[in-house]
Amino acid sequence: MEVLQVANPKRKWSKARTGKRRSQWKLSAPTLVSCPQCHKLTTPHRVCMECGYYDGKDVLKKAEAK
Repeated sequence: MEVLQVANPKRKWSKARTGKRRSQWKLSAPTLVSCPQCHKLTTPHRVCMECGYYDGKDVLKKAEAK
């Protein structure tokens, strides 16, 4: 009968070591740029949801307000 070896840690990780590892796990603030058409803040490389422009072209036709 063959004994199957599984990966197990040799010793317990301390709470300090666990905390040090988890301290790097955090959110970053989103990058915002100004739209060249309407000057509202948008995320880069995305269509501006205010005016519908991307790369100098009108890609979203906004419906006129009634």
